[in-house]
Amino acid sequence: MHKAHGHEDHGKPLSESAVIELLRHARLRPTRQRLALGGLLFTEHGRHVTAEILHAEAVAGGERVSLATVYNTLHQFKRAGLVRELAIDGTRTYFDTNTSNHSHFYIEQDGRLVDIPDGSIRVDGLPTPPEGMRISHVDVVVRLVEDTRK
Repeated sequence: MHKAHGHEDHGKPLSESAVIELLRHARLRPTRQRLALGGLLFTEHGRHVTAEILHAEAVAGGERVSLATVYNTLHQFKRAGLVRELAIDGTRTYFDTNTSNHSHFYIEQDGRLVDIPDGSIRVDGLPTPPEGMRISHVDVVVRLVEDTRK
């Protein structure tokens, strides 16, 4: 696959049988659309995609699917714990196939998220959550712009 503007190189897709197993393990029925979108989304490397990116990839691959269906499927995957949702600027939402608690670089001119290596960022002084609650993730996004200083 080519590397389009704003897209990351996402490696080799999982086999259909691997996607079926992933969906069944998450207690999701392996429908045609979930299989098609899951095949694009879940690869041998973690991915960060918007619904629009995934929709464009599906359409380019010949899949007849609406943007609304892509959004619905991504939210089903999120509820099942298969992806993590990251809101950037309140205007763009990314879905990350790496659901571990990790941080990101956001490359502003490309609109691209890249994982920050584990252990590179420490967050100290987190508040104690209210009774009956626990912290699920701490989202840290470090914004990058091209350094034009000489």
